[in-house]
Amino acid sequence: MRFTFAILFLVTLFSSSCRSSRNTGAAAPPIVEAQSAYQQVNYADPSTWLLGYISPGMFSNPPHSDWYVRGREDYNPDETAIGQLRKTIGDDLSILIVMGTWCSDSRREVPRFMKIVEETGFPVERIVFVGVDNTKLAPVGGYDTLNIERVPTFIFLRNKVEAGRIIETPVTSLEQDMQNILTRNDN
Repeated sequence: MRFTFAILFLVTLFSSSCRSSRNTGAAAPPIVEAQSAYQQVNYADPSTWLLGYISPGMFSNPPHSDWYVRGREDYNPDETAIGQLRKTIGDDLSILIVMGTWCSDSRREVPRFMKIVEETGFPVERIVFVGVDNTKLAPVGGYDTLNIERVPTFIFLRNKVEAGRIIETPVTSLEQDMQNILTRNDN
């Protein structure tokens, strides 16, 4: 009994990160979350993953609509940072988001990011989403040059040149980290 409890504790402890699982030789532990009172979703199940290029509209379909809609609606970005971002964004900005729908960090941060996009008026057409599996691989040409180790990774590009990244979790907040990246590179 104690051995079983210890194993369950260790699995729970190490299943909370979306860091790279490459070369570990171990399968990712299942992550089960409630979608509703009647249905359980195992996001570690590859049949739930969105891989390759993703359209943001795909997040509106089950099982992803549960975490996406709730996460977007519940997030309240800092209005001061949003106001600054509106002035900073510019027509030369594009964004690449690498995420895993199996990853709790991606399921938390991507809806928040899309709320920021909505409030700043940034065109969704200038955002590219790439879905990866739990080894951080994606069926997308040139993907291996991105050096992705953790997800989500938000890559900000000015005139197609990388200006900065937010990796896994923001330092301050998504909107403030984005502002810091964009103003740091305006010089």
